[in-house]
Amino acid sequence: MMIARIWHGKTKIEDYEAYTEFIIKTAIPDYEKTAGFVKLSFLKNIKNNEGHFTLITYWKNWEVIKNFAGENIEKAKYYPEDEHFLLEFEENVEHFEIFA
Repeated sequence: MMIARIWHGKTKIEDYEAYTEFIIKTAIPDYEKTAGFVKLSFLKNIKNNEGHFTLITYWKNWEVIKNFAGENIEKAKYYPEDEHFLLEFEENVEHFEIFA
């Protein structure tokens, strides 16, 4: 059963485009090289003068998520560069089984 993994982050408005570039150059290739990764949707918008990012990744099953996220799959994965951009670090992600 395919699984969707959803993460959210936010930046200052002045970091919005720079974080977008970081995601394109660093994070997306990292996801794509992980065995069991299917696809992703990276969404962004500006709300309340902050940049919001929502990432939805799709994985073949629960086990392959561990290849990317580690043993505790509920814990969000961050990159060292995120400290320069993100306003806060949400501790957990959400997972959903895809049924249709």
